[in-house]
Amino acid sequence: MKKSIITISVLLFFYSCKKNNSDPNPTSSSNKPTAAQLIFPYENSLCNMGTDITPTESTVLFEWERGTNVDNFELVLKNLLTGTFNSYNTNATEIPIVILRNTPYKWYIISKSNSVSDTSHSASWKFFNAGAAILSYAPFPADIVFPAMASTISTTSSSITLDWNGNDIDNDIIAYDVYFGTSTTPGILQSDVTVSTLNNVPITTNTIYYWKIITKDSGGNQSASDIAQFKIL
Repeated sequence: MKKSIITISVLLFFYSCKKNNSDPNPTSSSNKPTAAQLIFPYENSLCNMGTDITPTESTVLFEWERGTNVDNFELVLKNLLTGTFNSYNTNATEIPIVILRNTPYKWYIISKSNSVSDTSHSASWKFFNAGAAILSYAPFPADIVFPAMASTISTTSSSITLDWNGNDIDNDIIAYDVYFGTSTTPGILQSDVTVSTLNNVPITTNTIYYWKIITKDSGGNQSASDIAQFKIL
C-alpha cells in the first residue's frame, strides 16, 4: 500500500511539472495572417483595362484573394521608372488606384491581423500600365538574384557568378550590360551579355561590391535594375 502511494505521488509530481511548464500563452503562429494571392494586374503583363482619366493617368482596379486570419491589407506600389513607393490601406480585396500611363510598376500585398503583430507578404508582380499606342515597350528592370542586396558571402573562391532575371512584355530582350565594382556607382564590367548569368567575376576578401543590370531589347529600349550591394568576407 505504501509503495502504491509513493508511485501515485511521483506521477502527480511529473504531471504537475508538465502542466506548470506549459506556456500559458500559446504561440500565436496559428493566428498569423496568410499571404494574399494576387489576381490583377497580371504578372509581367500589359495592363490595358484601366479607365483613362487624363492623357497621362488612368484608374486601375487592383484585385487579390484574401488569406486566412486577415483583417486588413496594405498594397505597396513601386514606380519602376522613378523608384518611388506608394502605400494604400484597405480591408477589402480590391482597390482602384490612379497611376501613370506608359509606366512600369511592381506591386504586392501585406496581409495584417488585428490580433497579432505578424504580417505576410504576397508575391511581387510587375506590369506595364498601357497608354497611347506605341510599337515597342521597354523591358522591366531586371531582378537581382545573386548576390542579393545586402547579402554577406563567405567564400574561399577568387571569383563569383552573378545571376539575375529579365522580363519584357514584347519578349524581345537581346542583351544585358553588367555593371560591377567597389564604387557605389559601378562601372561597366561586360556589355551585351546574352544570358542572365555572368561567371568568373573576380572578387577579393573583405570587400564590398556593387552591381546592376541594364536590360536592352530589339526596339532600342532599355531599363536599369536597382544597384545591389554585397560583401565578401
